Amino acid sequence: MSMTDPVADMLTRIRNACGSKHRRVDMPASKLKLEIARLLKENNFITDFRTVPNEAGRPMLRVVLKYAHGGHAVIRNLQRVSSPGLRKYVGVGEIPRVRNGLGVAILSTPKGLMTDRQARQARTGGELLAVVW
Repeated sequence: MSMTDPVADMLTRIRNACGSKHRRVDMPASKLKLEIARLLKENNFITDFRTVPNEAGRPMLRVVLKYAHGGHAVIRNLQRVSSPGLRKYVGVGEIPRVRNGLGVAILSTPKGLMTDRQARQARTGGELLAVVW
């Protein structure tokens, strides 16, 4: 069965794994999910990510979660903003500041996936995929 919103599935898997205090979480891999994981790692929300083959030979994305002292997850919240049923596009002046700069917004721009800071610096808008803090 095909998945309607694979990005929302990825964010939900990460959110559930953080809530259950798992060390890592596996999900089907795609180029978009790999780029989202790369942005999360660059902004220190996750420890690492890599692709591993599963039993059927299909690539799986393995995300190693990051926890602070005391066992609290670094990712407090993940929200999917734009969905297949209701896309949310923002111009460069409308890009939100997540938690006054403590979080990141992930945008899909014509220049590739970027965080809100990178998109403001590149002076480009795009589809607001998710916010993380």
